[in-house]
Amino acid sequence: MRLEEKTVDSKRIYDGRIVSLRIDTVRLPDGRHARREVVEHKGAVAIVPLLDSSKVVMVKQFRQPTGQVIIEIPAGTLDKPEEVDECAKRELIEEIGYSAGKLTKMFSTYLSPGYSDEMMHTFLAEDLTPAKSETDEDEFLEVITVELEDAVDMILTGEIKDAKTVCGLLMAQRIINGRK
Repeated sequence: MRLEEKTVDSKRIYDGRIVSLRIDTVRLPDGRHARREVVEHKGAVAIVPLLDSSKVVMVKQFRQPTGQVIIEIPAGTLDKPEEVDECAKRELIEEIGYSAGKLTKMFSTYLSPGYSDEMMHTFLAEDLTPAKSETDEDEFLEVITVELEDAVDMILTGEIKDAKTVCGLLMAQRIINGRK
């Protein structure tokens, strides 16, 4: 069965600092037309920083779209034409005040491919050393340290609801457990 859609028209609706929005008209596999709302994003990184093989450094921050404080792993948007590993190094320093001696890419994933092209690249950061934190001027964070096993439990209890954090923590746990 043919699944591909062909774009027959595209109209830009909004250009922002972080996202842009366009409306595409597509031809469906059966020949009919449909509209698709697409959020364009430059891409991002997320990092699971481990102080040792059992402690993860995370942040708490208020997220306007959710209306609440969320517990997350450090993350940030790529500055074009920045490489993903350089962005990960920068975000670690900016958000939690650590530099990684070892940075390993774990996976890349679309966050919500039903409406966005955002690709997130997730890293495991180890051999951390303190560095001068340089948070963005409009960013207010609380840095917390949690046992990795406790962080995974926080997913199950609903304390951690952020998708990139859930995926990153579970993959980091699998990697760490595979080393034992």
